[in-house]
Amino acid sequence: TPSKRIFTFNASAKTSTAIDPVKGEVIKSIPLGGAPEQAYADGKGMIYDTLQSTNEIVAIDTKDLTVKSRFPTAPLGAPTSITMDRKTRRLFIGGRNPKVLVMMDADTGKVIGEPFPIGDRVDANVFDAGTNMVAAATREGTLHIFHEDSPNKLTAVETIKTEFGAKTMGLD
Repeated sequence: TPSKRIFTFNASAKTSTAIDPVKGEVIKSIPLGGAPEQAYADGKGMIYDTLQSTNEIVAIDTKDLTVKSRFPTAPLGAPTSITMDRKTRRLFIGGRNPKVLVMMDADTGKVIGEPFPIGDRVDANVFDAGTNMVAAATREGTLHIFHEDSPNKLTAVETIKTEFGAKTMGLD
């Protein structure tokens, strides 16, 4: 079961802070070894966070409050945005250098398939479990849409022009 804790991600301190929301107390500051950018919880007790400064994903165990794994993101650099298909345990990570989206196995850290080119300054990804669609939003004004055909295959569907700077999004 999930930990029922709140986690903050602190870029300048390069930590994540675990908070007990009932007691209103800090439980622990977890050293990450790099500046965190965006996090995604798998609903089973793990949080995955992109570390731009070290080009890796960290997997944080929310129960024992430790970093369980470090996954390099090559060929992706400066990983920024992240989302997940919880059923297939696939992470979808957007990077800024080079500007690509990759699919990664959340348990092994293996990058699956080839990277997909995306626009400049990716900032957010979302995954729709109902359609198996992944979207990546970039500052340059593009929304890149992909389909997870299987746990080992991602296909580019289309690129939609949006407004410059429209890089933050949510899924309803």
